[in-house]
Order: sequence, then C-alpha cells, then structure tokens
Amino acid sequence: MRTALRTAVVTALLAGLATAPAALAAGTAFAADGPAATAENPATGTLVRTETLSHGTVVKVYKLGPTWYRADSFKHGTQPIGSVEANGRPAAGNDNGDYLVLFEDGRTLAWRGNAAQTGTSGLYRLVDGTVLELDRQATKAGLQLVENGAGRGFTYAVNGVENRRVLRYGKAVVVLEHDGGFAAYVEGAARQAAPLYLGPRDDQKPAPRPGTVLSGPTANGCTVTEKIASVYPYWTVTLTNDVKKGPKAVLKDEKGTVRETVDRAHPGPTGLGQKIVGADTATPRYGHHTNGGDTAPYRWTDFPKLPKSCTTAPTTAPTSTPATGTGTATGSAAGTGTRTQGGQTSVVPKGGVAAGAEFGSTEQANDTALYASAGGAAAVVAAGLGFTVLRRRAAAPTARG
Repeated sequence: MRTALRTAVVTALLAGLATAPAALAAGTAFAADGPAATAENPATGTLVRTETLSHGTVVKVYKLGPTWYRADSFKHGTQPIGSVEANGRPAAGNDNGDYLVLFEDGRTLAWRGNAAQTGTSGLYRLVDGTVLELDRQATKAGLQLVENGAGRGFTYAVNGVENRRVLRYGKAVVVLEHDGGFAAYVEGAARQAAPLYLGPRDDQKPAPRPGTVLSGPTANGCTVTEKIASVYPYWTVTLTNDVKKGPKAVLKDEKGTVRETVDRAHPGPTGLGQKIVGADTATPRYGHHTNGGDTAPYRWTDFPKLPKSCTTAPTTAPTSTPATGTGTATGSAAGTGTRTQGGQTSVVPKGGVAAGAEFGSTEQANDTALYASAGGAAAVVAAGLGFTVLRRRAAAPTARG
C-alpha cells in the first residue's frame, strides 16, 4: 500500500456565499488516514508545477500516475488548506466558495462564486444557455442535461458515498454537492454567472418512482403486457411476456419515442443500462440503471406472469434442479439436457459447465441502488478550513471532458 501523508478536510458551507444555495453542515468531516501535508513536507508524488491563484492561494500539482494527479493548496503559500486527487476523472475542492477542479490530466480550473442561488429541484440555465435539471433529495442530489424538453439522465452526488461530483456539459464545468448546492464555470466564456433558476419543468409533477406500474398487466391470449416507470424521469418501459417469443422490454422517452429495446435474442446490457436475465425461464426479470453498460447496480422488476394455462408444468420428476422457474430438466449427468418452461425448450449444459448456464442471484441483489458508485472515493479532513477532498481511485479510469 502506498504510504501517503494526507490532509484532513472539513465540508465547506456554501451558505457563506452571497449567492450560495443550501450547504453541508459545518464541521462535517471524515477522519484522516495520515498526518497533514505541509509546504515543506508534501505527500508522495512528482511535483509538476506550482500555481498561484488570483486570490493568493498557492497550489502544488503532483503526478502520481498516468491519469492520477494530486493538488495541494496552501493559503499564503504556507498554511495547508487541503488536497484534491483526480484518478481517472476530475475531482474538486470547495474552500468557502473558492472552487478548485483538478482534471485527470493534471490540468486545474479555479473560480470563485458562480453558485446557484437556490438548491430547489427544477430547471436552471447556465451562462452559455445550457439547461440543467436538479433533483434534490434527502441524502443525494443529481443533475441532468435537458435538451428539447428531454432529460438525458441524472448523475448523482450521494452523501457518504461520493459527496461531491464534477460534471461536464460541453464547455461548462459543474461542481455538484450532495445537498443540492452547485456552481458552474463555462470555459472560454467572456462572462461568468451563477446558474439561473427557471422553475419546475413545464407541467412538472413528481416523476413516479422507477418500477412503478403505470398500466396493466393486460393479457391477450398468452401474451401479457405491463407499463412501468423508468429510472429515467418521465420515461416509461413496456414489459411484454410472450409464451413463444419470451420477454421484451421497450424503453420510451416522455414523447413516446422508442429509445431502446431488449428481448430474448438481445438481452443486453445496453448503452442506456437495460438488461434481461432469465430470458429462457418462466420468471424473467428486467434490470435498469442510468449509467449504461453493465458496471453499476440495477433496479430489478419481474416481467408480468403468463396465465397458468400458458405454462407447461413438469410431467416427470426432474433429474436436476433448474436454476430458476418451475420447468423440467432432463438428461444425463454429463453432456446436455433439455428444460421446458413457458412452452419453450432450451438446451441446458450439464456436468462441469452447468454452472455457466444458470442464473445466479448476486447480479440482482442491488435492486434499490439508482446510482453508480465511483470506483473508489475517500475524503480526509484539513485543519478546520472548510476544504473538502474527494479522491478518485477508479480501477478502470474513464476520460471525461
């Protein structure tokens, strides 16, 4: 384990700004795992440059890896404020309204103020015209880009998991706190300003909780259909279970436009975070999250059940226990066998490869998480000067910006 001298940090009060929104409680802190760095005794790393910000803070930038940098800040050049580490993606510090963003390539961006004047959920416009929607909840807050009235998916800062996020929307760099406070800086813009609150979305009503049944289930012979709320606010998912074709999930936006489809032949995971498991069983499940691919916890929903008259019950005792559903399995201890479920027959490997054909429960365990944990994050506390550190140690860094 790399020996590091790390500073302590205290969460900053955005309320100290004239334009600040709701903020973290004073004194909220995380225990440091090492002594504080000083100007004379920096933590390990190769010093690549020293910067002096417009308000006099001195920042020393160290390289720890190809996409891993640390910035140590000192008031008046000697008094430690805190450290920020960016490993694979940007990280930020907030010293009473003085923001410092460190990018994964070692570049820094610093500004003062530009904080939203309210932490109320709703729409905000940045100085370059970018429209964002804030979703403020009890222990987390999220932002999403809104284009042509459609949201593009929320990214959240979560209390105790990842208290602060750095988000990029074109040339706009946004620092989001878990309590809903956020500030923005548009790179290259001649004028900077705080995000302007526009109010709630047009005819906005609270988005139904993901997985909420909106209509159905409705049976048409041996085909059952149900509509549920998506994890994307105001989007819907139509779940269809057909005795011959199997399960199918169609994701639509708030305008009713189909955005993605998953089915037995193409179960995912997809770019919009859809997935089906158990597609060849009598109990298929639909999983969805907002980060795309297959790297984050899913919210799971059962497909509507087929009428009893449409399922095939076992006629003989199975020679092995099916992984899911109530179908029958036949065959020898080695080689392959067949399983009959919901009127479908599928080949089931036996013996040493049988486990690979079964559906385990571990990938369905995190069915309440709507956010992606960021690889690894740690926070430490600096000598009461209100500077929060969020360190990224992503196992597989993703370039942003």
